[in-house]
Amino acid sequence: MRAIVVGGSGRMGTLVRAELAARGFELAGSYDVDNIAELDMEAPAADLVVDFSAPAALPHVAAYVRRTGAALVSGATGYTAEQLDELRSLGEASRVVWSSNYSLGVAALRHATRLVAEALPGWDVEIVETHHNRKVDAPSGTAKALLAEVDPTGERPVVSGREGVVGARTPGEIGMHALRGGTVAGTHEVHFFGTDEEVCLTHRAASRQIFVSGAVTAAGRLLARPAGFYDFDTLMFG
Repeated sequence: MRAIVVGGSGRMGTLVRAELAARGFELAGSYDVDNIAELDMEAPAADLVVDFSAPAALPHVAAYVRRTGAALVSGATGYTAEQLDELRSLGEASRVVWSSNYSLGVAALRHATRLVAEALPGWDVEIVETHHNRKVDAPSGTAKALLAEVDPTGERPVVSGREGVVGARTPGEIGMHALRGGTVAGTHEVHFFGTDEEVCLTHRAASRQIFVSGAVTAAGRLLARPAGFYDFDTLMFG
């Protein structure tokens, strides 16, 4: 199997290239901001694209998938709703999976968050995510995924941090907080506050390798599927 990596010179891309090679893939190319335009027409055909770059690369990645029919594993975050729709539409041309987090532990955290939210209606909820000081988007894609588990309809007010005399907490609001510093690979906490008690669900990533291993494992399963847009949970647990 031949694979290309978008964002291949970044920290995640470097790990992805090493993991693909370790699992027997032939690296057909690596693309970054300086040569990303080559994907449109010049990049060689491959069986798989792994993209851990940035939203700006999506038009080039989409053009490549439509031209070659390569399967796409996307872990880029910070997409707008319109960009996610574009990503989903690629499922008409090939096999596509997108996830904001390819950790099995985070997948379990999402499930646990949904169960606790259903079991504790009316409790106050705060989501806190922590990442390294070079992460460019906030809140993280995983934090947004956890928010969707707490509030599937998207009807509850979301407060991104608090400052000044904010008054009493609005019933039903969900707090969202992003911390940045050091070399933290990723920590996510979902706090549920009731009267005189608290439940806190936490996942801590010790290294980026957990995301890389999950993404490449998902790639192997994706290549065995028919064309369509898949989520990580379906590939791993479905």
